[in-house]
Amino acid sequence: MHDVQIEESWKHSLQACFQEPWFNDLTKQIKEEILAGKRIYPPGRFIFNAFNFTPLPKVKVVILGQDPYHGPGQAHGLSFSVPDGIKVPPSLVNIFKEIKSDLGKPIPSSGNLERWANQGVLLLNAILTVRAEEAASHRNFGWERFTDAVIQTVSDRQSHVVFLLWGRFAHEKAALIDQNKHLVLKAAHPSPLSAHNGFFGCKHFSLVNLWLAEKGMTTIDW
Repeated sequence: MHDVQIEESWKHSLQACFQEPWFNDLTKQIKEEILAGKRIYPPGRFIFNAFNFTPLPKVKVVILGQDPYHGPGQAHGLSFSVPDGIKVPPSLVNIFKEIKSDLGKPIPSSGNLERWANQGVLLLNAILTVRAEEAASHRNFGWERFTDAVIQTVSDRQSHVVFLLWGRFAHEKAALIDQNKHLVLKAAHPSPLSAHNGFFGCKHFSLVNLWLAEKGMTTIDW
C-alpha cells in the first residue's frame, strides 16, 4: 500500500502516513471486507477524490464531514456531495438553503460539489470509507488518524485557510489548527436534526469570502 493512488502534492506531504503500520492495518481491514463480499462505499477509485480535485497548494477552505454516505451511488469521495442524478441528501439541502439565505443564490438541482472542490474547497470526510447501509461502520479503522494528519498538514503548510467545522464531532478538530494564521468557523451540523440549533443563520459562506477577499485571494463561487 506504499503506492497509494493520490494526487502528487498530497502523496508527497502524507508519505509518512502511508508508511505507518496503522495505515497498512487500515487498508488490510478494508480489503478483507471486500474479499468477504461486503460492499464498500465509495468505489476504490473515488476514495481519495477530495485530494485529487483539490491539491494541497490550492486549498483555501476545508469543509469537514464525518463519513461517506452509505446508500447506493451516493458517495464519491467528497464530503456532503453526491454525483449528478442522485437525490440531494437532507444535510446538503440545508447547506444550499443557508447559501440562499446568506448570499441569495438559487438552490441548485444537483448535489455535485465538484465545482467547489475545483475552486480550492477541500471536501474532507474524517472517515473515508463505509460499509453499505451501515453508517460509521469504518470508525476506528484508522482513517481518523490519517485525516487528522491531513488537517494538520493544511494548517502547517498553507496560509489563511478557512476551516468550516459543523457539529460537535468536527468542533473537536479545531485543536489541530493554528488559529493564529487560519480562520475557524464553527456551527451546528446541517443535518435536519440539528440545523435549527445554529447552522441556519451562521452565514459561513459570506464570512469565507470576506476573509479570502481581505487576504487578497479569489473568493468562492458558492
